[in-house]
Order: sequence, then structure tokens, then C-alpha cells
Amino acid sequence: MNKSKQIYGVDISKNVFDVADSQGNHSQFKNDVKGFKSFLKTLSSESLVVMEATGYYHYRLAQFLYEQGIHVSVVNPLSVKRFIQMKLSRVKTDKSDAKAICEYATINEVPLYTAKDKNQAECLQLLRLIDIYLKQSTALKNKLHGEKTLGTPSKTVYHSLNRSLKAVQKEIKIMEDRLMEIVKEEQQKQLTLIKSIPGLGNKTAIMIIVLTDGFSNFENASQLCSYTGITPKLRQSGTSVRGRSRITKMGNAKLRNLLFMCSFSARKYNKACREIYERIIAKGKSKKLALIAVCNKLLKQAFAIAKSGLPYQENFVSKLA
Repeated sequence: MNKSKQIYGVDISKNVFDVADSQGNHSQFKNDVKGFKSFLKTLSSESLVVMEATGYYHYRLAQFLYEQGIHVSVVNPLSVKRFIQMKLSRVKTDKSDAKAICEYATINEVPLYTAKDKNQAECLQLLRLIDIYLKQSTALKNKLHGEKTLGTPSKTVYHSLNRSLKAVQKEIKIMEDRLMEIVKEEQQKQLTLIKSIPGLGNKTAIMIIVLTDGFSNFENASQLCSYTGITPKLRQSGTSVRGRSRITKMGNAKLRNLLFMCSFSARKYNKACREIYERIIAKGKSKKLALIAVCNKLLKQAFAIAKSGLPYQENFVSKLA
């Protein structure tokens, strides 16, 4: 249980945010600087403000309160959702959500928010925009393929799609170059170390460093694997239910996809990964399960190398990871 005397649950949206405190009081403020200042006046140095990670909307308020010396926690929305479901609540409003967040933080230990510096914030912005552009690129490629199948009855449409695709790909290159520039400036040594792992590509190494804030957000490799969403989820009950084990998929989907692509190369050229892959296949397990185990090993190797500050060494890493 958290030790703060007063806990505030915040449900935030585009224009306003609702606040419920541990005394049962409710209030609403504008989601702008004026609203932030009004909310700040109701807080004390012993207050704890808890909100869900809601993409862009929570970021400004969390940063503002942190800079004012207020304890802030940004929690996983899925955890709060499961908490509400457990209570069998049939009410779904901004006010009830704020109250649920407050109750969740009263019962559970929640991590304190650490403000991101300018470069960290820019890296996350770049990653989000790159992801959007990649989706647009895929959609344009699929549309172009469809036009070619039709025999391009409209050259105007075909040329327009080509121009759009080239423009999006140009923007992706600009964003990726800027991301690389920041990571090299901030974490050049760590990037070099991580890239020394056979099978781990440049894009994946950069994304791991950015999303983990240089591995500073995790105390051990198991936490990192859980964050990425590649840890197994067992489905067993009594003697009759023996469901197939699956990965949790609760982490960053883009990072999971990149790791999975890297696993194909790692199973060939990374000794520890190759041994795990062959051992699982020898037991009659599926290739996909073996590749997921390779993804886990890659993350554990990256964590061990980042924490030790030593480059990849087959025997050394295989003992630590």
C-alpha cells in the first residue's frame, strides 16, 4: 500500500481531466496549463497523483506535476481495466474511471514517474511517427499491388500512389536518421555494445535502447522480457484444462516484431541462440516456440552486455544471460 496521505486518481482526455481523491471527492479541470495550475493548488507535497498512460494526453500533466515537485505515477491502463473488471463494475464514466484509478493506487504499489528529458521525449516522438509512416507505406504498397493486378486502368492513380509512397519513404529516412543521431549522441558506447550481438540488427538495437531508456528502467532481464511481451502465459486449471502456452503480447508490438525477425539470423550465427533453438526443436516443439525462446535469449544477452559494459563474448554472455 502506498504511504502518501492523499491519493488522486486522474482520468484524462483531450479537453478535460477528472480527478477523484481517496476521500471520495470529485472535480474536473481543463486539460491545459490553466487547468494544471488550478489542480496544483489542491495538492500538497505529500500528495500522489496517479493516471493511466494514454498516449499523448497524460504526458503534459505528468511532466507539469513532476516539475512542481508532486509525486506522480503513470500506470498501465490494462492493470486498471482488470481491476475494474474484478470489481464487477457496470458503470463506465470519466468520474468512475478516476475513482477506480484512485482505488487501484490505494491498494497496489505504483511506480513513481520519472520525467523524460528533451532527447528522450524526442526519441519517443520519432518512434511513434516512424510507426505511423510505416503503416502508411504498407497501405500504399498494397494499393499499388492492387492497381498492378488490375492492369493500372488509371495512370493518374498509379502515379499518385507512387509519388505518395516515395514521399512517405523519404520522411521515414529523415526520422530514422534523426533517431540514429540522438542515440549516437547519448548512447554511442551502449549502441556499439548491443550491436556486437550476432543477429541483433541496428534498428532493433536502437529501439531497445530508446524504449528502455538505456536499460535504466529495469533491474533484471526478466523484467525486460516481460515488458516486451515475449514471456509465456500458462493456461492450466486442475487436471482437465491444459491450454497451449502463449506469449503475453502485452509489451511493445513493434519491438516484438523486430526481435522475431532478428531471431531467424540469431539461430544461425549466435551460439547461445542456436543451442536453445536446436534443443527446443529436438524436443518436438514448434519452430515458432523455438524462435520466441531465441528472442528471449537476445534480450537477456543485450541486458547482460549493457549492464556489464563488455562486448559480446560467446561463453561469457551465455553464462550471464
